[in-house]
Amino acid sequence: MRNIIRLTIGLFCICSTTIAQVHELPRSTPEAEGIPSSAISVFLDSLTSYPRSDIHSVMILRHGKVVAELYPEPYKAEYRHTMYSCSKTFVSTAIGIAVDENRLRVTDRVATFFPELLPEKISPELAAMTIHDLLTMSSGINPDGTIRAENDDWIKVYLSKPVSTPGEKFKYDSMCTYLLSAIIQKVTGKKTLDYLKEKLFNDMHITDVGWEESPEGYNVGGWGLHIQCESLAKMGQLLLQKGKWNGKQLVSEEWVKQMMSNHIATNDEGTAFYGYQMWGCPPNGSFRADGRLGQFILVLPETDMVIAITECTYSPQLRFAWEILLPKVQNTPLARGKDYLRLLKDIKTYRYPTSQGKASSTLMKQLEGKTYTFEKNEFGWKSLSFEQRKNEMIMSVKDEYEKAYSLSLGYKNWITNEVEGYPLYSMTARQKFKALEGPFHMAGCYAWTKQGLNFKIEYVDWISAADIILVPNGNQISLKVRKNYNVFEETMQGIAR
Repeated sequence: MRNIIRLTIGLFCICSTTIAQVHELPRSTPEAEGIPSSAISVFLDSLTSYPRSDIHSVMILRHGKVVAELYPEPYKAEYRHTMYSCSKTFVSTAIGIAVDENRLRVTDRVATFFPELLPEKISPELAAMTIHDLLTMSSGINPDGTIRAENDDWIKVYLSKPVSTPGEKFKYDSMCTYLLSAIIQKVTGKKTLDYLKEKLFNDMHITDVGWEESPEGYNVGGWGLHIQCESLAKMGQLLLQKGKWNGKQLVSEEWVKQMMSNHIATNDEGTAFYGYQMWGCPPNGSFRADGRLGQFILVLPETDMVIAITECTYSPQLRFAWEILLPKVQNTPLARGKDYLRLLKDIKTYRYPTSQGKASSTLMKQLEGKTYTFEKNEFGWKSLSFEQRKNEMIMSVKDEYEKAYSLSLGYKNWITNEVEGYPLYSMTARQKFKALEGPFHMAGCYAWTKQGLNFKIEYVDWISAADIILVPNGNQISLKVRKNYNVFEETMQGIAR
């Protein structure tokens, strides 16, 4: 990992806030709900100290109450986060609501929803594919990542692929979930996000949420949800409560049961299982929403707990929950002691480390008054310029979409900027479907070293971060870039114009 020093954990925050959806769930203390503070401390320390881990938020609930939450500086509770495949569980919930409303059945044939997009010759296997097969990732179509990257008519291309017998073999494929999202829009006349707002999110006060859309005009479903950690925890609590929220049954108890049932084995040994867009996990009866690089909702009925996590981690260590935290959970309240006080003391010191070095350097003279242009790159940066102020570096950016914005980088502290620019992730993907629009938040810091200018950027309402060393050389600069989601160092060259 990038050596998180400490992570800011807010325990039972009692202050009022004007930020939507933050601190809405009831708060309690760990001991009041039967969890030792020491176990939480070790659990969080283990998560944050594991190599190649970047924890962005953690929220732990027991008996419907938040007993601990964590946001490393410069991350905050109010920032949304991209969910990757954790989004799938929300699509499954929308399908369940549509089933409850008799708009469709899991036995409905997929082909009937897209008659105009079917191949000229329909195989018996394609004709047999059902919504149940999509929900269980057993469509019979081999996953093909090029569909989204190279085509605008995703459904037509997907349905033209060879189909083996549906329902027989688990093959994880986000296109299955995309078809489910399209089916929701077909039967309701509403995009999946709008349908969930009407049927679920409004009652749960989840209003600060977005979802990417495909070239075909559907929410992409299998990924692309943008939502806060507390909203993730709410979703987990809804499932733990068998679809009921504040006394109102928003999703039928039967559908929640189906979501968290072992419908299909995910390995040849038959020891791991998948439900309806959720993964089985220990302890018995527990399931999780699971997204790339460690986006999780753990629903743990046996201990009446929910754990929500957002991060950017290559090998997420959920085993720490099973090995460290859950074995310490008790069925009765515990006495508070020094461990709780120590936890309260420590929470104020957790944060991502800032760049190390000096506040100023004579090397700045080589950058002053120059604007550097770049070839096409993943940042989307078209040009950069720099201005040194006291304990602050101003980086002015113009991107390939002709958006112009400035980032303030703090010396020995993080400065968070609201900008119109886009987060660091594939610009190619943005050109292929309707991505989320800003403003987004970027936090930055800087320091001068003998080598050059070191600055860090945390895209605090996305997933990505970059640690950059800028080396000036006359009318050129070299940027050595390390991204938190890529193990390789990359180099970018800028030329003064």
